[in-house]
This record gives sequence, structure tokens and C-alpha cells, in this order.
Amino acid sequence: MAVNTPLSSIILFALAAMLGAIGQFLYKSGADRATGSIASYVCNVRLVGGVACYIAVMIFFVAAFKRGGSLATLYPIYASTFIWAALIALYAYGTPIKPSNIVGMLLLIGGMYLMGR
Repeated sequence: MAVNTPLSSIILFALAAMLGAIGQFLYKSGADRATGSIASYVCNVRLVGGVACYIAVMIFFVAAFKRGGSLATLYPIYASTFIWAALIALYAYGTPIKPSNIVGMLLLIGGMYLMGR
């Protein structure tokens, strides 16, 4: 963890990563339910929820940077969104996490650590 990045900023980015993954899930599940008409997009609770998640992500980004967060430390933490999305896909759709996926996740975590140093 970089000395110049407060823990509160790191926590906000970790929460943003989780919300980003939830937003991706809501977009996917909302798209599955949409019929293609404008109304099926605009009135789709899941799609609207996905948009709300991404608005919250941006608010968390701004709040983290306002607290003095470093770009080099924080954006790699947001990359954990890919890990959260894989876990949500496993739970929601039964999408298996293969050994190669686990290696990729470990490399991502290692990269986040190295980028934050």
C-alpha cells in the first residue's frame, strides 16, 4: 500500500470494484430480460440498477480521490472487479471458474499489489 494513499480511499475503491461487478451482473441479467424495445430498456429494473451501481462507483471514485488517493494505487484495486464478476457469474449462472481463471486472478492480485507499492 502506498504511503500517500489513505486506507479510506483504498476501501472506497474496493467497494467501487464490488459495485462495478454487481452493475455488470445487473446489465447482463437486465439484457436477458429486455425485448429490444426502448421501454424494455428504460423500464427494466435491473438495467436501471446497473446504472445506479455505476453512478455509485463514480461517486466512490471522487470521494477516494478527494481523500488524497493515488491513481497508481487505486486503479489497480478497481481491477478486482473482474474477480468479483467471476464469483457472481459462478453463483448466479453456474459459470465455472477454471484453474486458468484462478491463475489469472492470482496474477491480477499480484499486479495490484505491485502497482500499489
